[in-house]
Amino acid sequence: MSLASAFLWAFLKMSIGQRIKEELERLKLSQTSFGDIGEMGKTTVQAWERGTAFPNAAFLEMAASFGVDVYYVITGQRLANTAATPTELAYLRNCRALPTTEAKADGLYMLNALRKGYGVPLYPEIEKTDPTSVGEDET
Repeated sequence: MSLASAFLWAFLKMSIGQRIKEELERLKLSQTSFGDIGEMGKTTVQAWERGTAFPNAAFLEMAASFGVDVYYVITGQRLANTAATPTELAYLRNCRALPTTEAKADGLYMLNALRKGYGVPLYPEIEKTDPTSVGEDET
């Protein structure tokens, strides 16, 4: 292995492990509960955090369904639509659990009403023509 390859490997180990640790903190997950997602033990998660081992793709797929920003863990870049807190994650999970498009539109309408009630403006990227901006008239 070349010196450059060895350096890159060491960098990736440290970075992925640190990002796993950050995701656990963000989601308020213990090492044990994180490992339980894919029937891994606490010591396995500790090895991931140290960079002496890495989670496999199957585990990361399962972790994503629990709110882990897998893209961030792998690349170090956050996606804009990732829940930043456990409360945001709960909102997202509850929205996804709604059974129909109409129910989802009703949920968004209620969130918009709540924001309006607290004087919080909508994000500027929400277009009036966007069907998800139900119930918000900005004219």
